[in-house]
Amino acid sequence: MNSDTLDNFQLDMGTASEIGMALVLAVMMFAVALGLRPSSFRFFKTSPKLYFTGLIAQIIGLPLLTLLMCFIIKPHPSIALGMILIACCPGGNTSNLIALFARANTALSVSLTATSSVFAAFVTPLSILFWSGLYPPTRALLTEINIDVVGFLIQTLVILALPLFLGMGFRQVAPRIADRIQTPLAILSGLALLAIILIASIKLFPVFMVLGIGIYFIVLPHNILAFALGNLAARAIKADTASRRALTIEVGIQNSGLGIVILLTQFGGVGGAGAVAGLWGVWHLIGGSGLALMWRWKDARSSH
Repeated sequence: MNSDTLDNFQLDMGTASEIGMALVLAVMMFAVALGLRPSSFRFFKTSPKLYFTGLIAQIIGLPLLTLLMCFIIKPHPSIALGMILIACCPGGNTSNLIALFARANTALSVSLTATSSVFAAFVTPLSILFWSGLYPPTRALLTEINIDVVGFLIQTLVILALPLFLGMGFRQVAPRIADRIQTPLAILSGLALLAIILIASIKLFPVFMVLGIGIYFIVLPHNILAFALGNLAARAIKADTASRRALTIEVGIQNSGLGIVILLTQFGGVGGAGAVAGLWGVWHLIGGSGLALMWRWKDARSSH
């Protein structure tokens, strides 16, 4: 494979694997819905400015920033697609653990992760198509790989929204059972998504070889800018330190597993996009953990 054929490379995991990935995604959304409680939405009333700042930074700010980055650095179309795809995904559940370690506003982090996952069932597919359509190379690439827009929207809604409604309904009918099975299902689906990322990354090794170290100089700045966006958005509304940290982490940590599953099941596993999603899935954890360590070190110094 050479760089000229990069955008034509498609990772085929097989029909059975694609069905399995769709089921994993459905279980993940079901588990998210089982964990939704009234407290998950309390920021609507207690701190609406803080909450909606984080939500807008995730849903609009990061995709817009990514689009501008694509126009500036002009990456391969499939790499640009991967960047936009990741930017349109909701926050990842690991952000809550990093927020806890960073002494951030964990309640805000959990609320944003949970509710952004709910909105993702409806917003993410539309957002991917919208922002990809604004960048000519990705718009042309989607035309070349013959994406069935209506089919993509319907299938994604079924995979994401249907389990969400089923989970919310199940919680209303059997809250005790929901509490009992929510954590095991979340862990199971999370491990399965991690396995998907690892398997996809191994199969995408030829793409990584083509891209070389250059892919790092795209993914790393992209993720750093995402963290910076969350931090600046929080500073703009004069959020307290703990909340500023939470928004920084939430905007910088994306559900790359969701992105990879959508890429493989709906977009045919376009090479460069898969490489971006796979590398992002590893790097954002390193970057987020590094930020948390830096904040802990800063807290330790200020306490003496």
